[in-house]
Amino acid sequence: MLYQRSSALFAEAQKYIPGGVNSPVRAFKAVGGDPIFVKRAKGAYLYDEDDNRLIDYIASWGPLILGHAHEPVINAVIEKAKQGTSFGMPTEIETKLAQLAVSMVPNIDKIRFVNSGTEACMSAVRLARGYTGKDKIIKFAGCYHGHSDSFLIQAGSGAVTFGSPNSPGVTQGTAKDTLLAKYNDLESVRALVEANKGEIATIIIEPIAGNMGCIVPSDEFIKGLRELCTQEGILLLFDEVMTGFRLGKGGAQEALGIDADIVCFGKVIGGGLPVGAFAAKAEIMAHLAPEGPVYQAGTLSGNPLAMAAGLAMLTELDGHPEVFESLAKKTAYLHEGLDTVLKDKGVPYQINRFGSMISVHFTEEPVIDFDSSAKGNNETFKKYFHGMLQNGVYLPPSAFESYFLNDALSYADIDETVEALKKVEL
Repeated sequence: MLYQRSSALFAEAQKYIPGGVNSPVRAFKAVGGDPIFVKRAKGAYLYDEDDNRLIDYIASWGPLILGHAHEPVINAVIEKAKQGTSFGMPTEIETKLAQLAVSMVPNIDKIRFVNSGTEACMSAVRLARGYTGKDKIIKFAGCYHGHSDSFLIQAGSGAVTFGSPNSPGVTQGTAKDTLLAKYNDLESVRALVEANKGEIATIIIEPIAGNMGCIVPSDEFIKGLRELCTQEGILLLFDEVMTGFRLGKGGAQEALGIDADIVCFGKVIGGGLPVGAFAAKAEIMAHLAPEGPVYQAGTLSGNPLAMAAGLAMLTELDGHPEVFESLAKKTAYLHEGLDTVLKDKGVPYQINRFGSMISVHFTEEPVIDFDSSAKGNNETFKKYFHGMLQNGVYLPPSAFESYFLNDALSYADIDETVEALKKVEL
C-alpha cells in the first residue's frame, strides 16, 4: 500500500503543529515512518487520504465500541447540533446521561461530566485529597492517567512512547506527593503505605491496564488493594477511562468484583466525542463544588453534543448487553489466530487479553507489569506493525498500547487480519 498523501500532509502539519500531531503517540515515533491521515471511517474500517482501507484495531483508542459512524450515535449528534452546540447552561440531556450511567455502574450515586479522561482523573484526585484531608497519592509504574502533572511520574504509554518518562515542566514539589508502586506487586504498595502512614489520600490504578499493553491484575493483588485501602482509610480510585462500559455495563468493578471508592470514565461514555467523567457515592461527591468546597469547573462540561453521543451509545449498550459477550468472543478468536501464526514464526511472544482488550509483546517472559512489558523487542514490534499496515491492518503504533476491538469487526475481518500476519517477516 502507498501512503503518499499521508506523508505530504504530515510534512505540512509539522510546519504548524508541534511534531505534526496533537497527541504524541500519533507521530509514529515508536515505530518509525510517517503517520496515517484518516479521511473517513465506517464500521470496522478506516479509509485514509490515499484511499486505502484499513481494518481498525484501535477504535479511536476505545470509545467506538460499536464501530465507526454508528448510525444511532451519528443521528443523535446531528439532531442535537441543529438545536445549538453549546450553551454554558444546564441541559436536560446531562441528567438523562447521568441517570443512565449511574443505573449501569455498581457502587456510584452521582457523576460529574468533564471534557477528557485526563481532566476526570485530575479532578478525582483533587476530590480524594479534599475528602480525606491528605496530600499524597500512589500510582503504578506503567499506568497512564493523562498528562496532569501529578501523573507524569514514570507514566505509561503516552510518556514512554514519547521518550520522556519524567516530563520536564513537572515540579519537584508535585513529584514528591506522587508515590510509585509496582503493578501486580502488593508488597510494594504496603511498603509505601507503611512509610507514609496517614498521609495517602488515594491509590489510583488502571484496574485492567491498557497503557503498557493489556495487563490483568492478579486476584490477590486487586483484592489486597481493596482491603489495604479499607484498613488504612485510603480511597481506591479506579481509572476506567478505557475499561468503563467496555468490559461490561459495570466496567472493571463488575468484571473483577471489586468496589472502588471513586471511578473515572471517558472514551465509550462519550460515543467518540471529547468527554470524561468521575463518579462516587453521594457522601464523597457532596464535597464537590457547588455542593462542597472542592472546586472543579468547565465551560464545555456536559456539552450537549457529547451528551447526545454518550446517551445514544450507552442506551445501545444497556439495551444490548450481549455486545460485551460478542466482543469477548471475537477477541478470543483473534487471540487464537495470532497465537497459531506467531508459533509458526518461531519468535518469542506473549499475548495478553481481557474482554475486548488484547496486546502482543515480543518477549519470552510473561508480561505482568511495566518492567516486563518494557523488555519486549521493539525492533520486532516495528516489523510487525509496519508489516500489518502494509497488509491493510491498523494496529496501535506503540508496543505499550492495548488493542480495542469494536463489534463491527466480523469474523471474516479477523481471518483477514490473521492472514495478513502470515505475510509479515519478523
